[in-house]
Amino acid sequence: MTLIKSISGFRGTIGGSVGDNLTPLDLVKFTSAYSQWLKEQNPGKKLKVVLGRDARLSGAMAASVVEGTLLGCGIDVIQIGLATTPTVEVAVTGYGADGGIILTASHNPKQWNALKLLNGRGEFLNDAEGKKVLAIAAADDYLYAPVDELGQVIVRESYDQQHIDAVLALPLVDVEAVRAARFKVVVDAVNSVGGTVIPALLRQMGVEVVELNCEPTGRFAHNPEPIPANLTEISAAVPAQKADLGVVVDPDVDRLALVCEDGSMFGEEYTLVSVADYVLSHTPGNTVSNLSSSRALADVTAAHGCSYSASAVGEVNVVAEMKRTGAVIGGEGNGGVIYPALHYGRDALVGVALFLTLLAKKGVSASALRAQYPAYAISKNKIELTPEIDVDAVLARMKEKYASEKVNDIDGVKIDFPTEWVHLRKSNTEPIIRIYSESSTEEQADALARKIMADIQSIIAR
Repeated sequence: MTLIKSISGFRGTIGGSVGDNLTPLDLVKFTSAYSQWLKEQNPGKKLKVVLGRDARLSGAMAASVVEGTLLGCGIDVIQIGLATTPTVEVAVTGYGADGGIILTASHNPKQWNALKLLNGRGEFLNDAEGKKVLAIAAADDYLYAPVDELGQVIVRESYDQQHIDAVLALPLVDVEAVRAARFKVVVDAVNSVGGTVIPALLRQMGVEVVELNCEPTGRFAHNPEPIPANLTEISAAVPAQKADLGVVVDPDVDRLALVCEDGSMFGEEYTLVSVADYVLSHTPGNTVSNLSSSRALADVTAAHGCSYSASAVGEVNVVAEMKRTGAVIGGEGNGGVIYPALHYGRDALVGVALFLTLLAKKGVSASALRAQYPAYAISKNKIELTPEIDVDAVLARMKEKYASEKVNDIDGVKIDFPTEWVHLRKSNTEPIIRIYSESSTEEQADALARKIMADIQSIIAR
């Protein structure tokens, strides 16, 4: 079964049986449920929803089905076509829309697609909102509009330039400094929507661009998750092109990975760390990342005399904590930068513009900049369990075992040791415990993970 329903949306593989995969009938059902929820939130109002999609092969089909369903529900559609996730988010507020739907499966392979749902603030639905949509979908009882009340497509045009303009207008984005630095940048957009908007943004900042996998065909040239194992092509291309930087985005452009001038990885965790360093140097304030993100952000925040806090994993949780603490910058360690001066969503356009400004003002290479930050390495592991094992009980025992350490249990169990940490979380979709550990070297992070995994196996064996 490859249809996953959660508070953040609905995703699955294309084709197959209704209810088991993401079929046209499932697209109709989930769009109808979302539409009904919007109507309940806005009684008596003529609603409008922004619709955008990434470039994956099923996108045109899915967009046609979703657009028609929205119209059938009596909702007007602002169709912005091929668009990044953050572009749809800023378009919702830009158009004063009541919500938005993004058709993207993020970094999942080409056979996947998904509906990601936004509220009228251009933000992902929170837990209560998402559960309400799920309940409506489970009831499978929808009311469609009569012929005189059908929706209309009121806009059918790209929002890319408006998004670029908003990024370039940010006070901390110094276009002239970047232009004067005469950067050369290689862009790998894995054949999705970033291949259009990222080069356009860079060229408007005066950057020379070398395009790699930028044609938005949806036929991904490599595994679309922007992790080092999948970035061998660009890591070779950057030094070969004598470029200053490599920029890598995932298919929906909410994650940003960077490659140094020598072909080494800047590190996804350090995208947020470096951007936060720049933002805090001009606008001191609080920062937020999730519990599985690097300690380097807390270190950099403390160096600026500011306060850091951690949220549960998930963008909606990071955003909620940022709002609670009034954070000036935040995000996730997977390369997701959230800069509320523009909007509350992970945005690779914002990330690359702020990073290039920092690089231009520092006047150093990307590798030299990376060397200025605390050195940490993260090890990511998992333990597969049999279905009858009580994962919550296992985590509770681990919390007891390490009660003398600093323990956070808002999302699984995170144990903070003086110089390293480990975060244990159960999967919502399969019987496994995810184990993320961080230390000063990869070997030490792996060693910590092995120690904790041995503890878990010992608890299970009792």
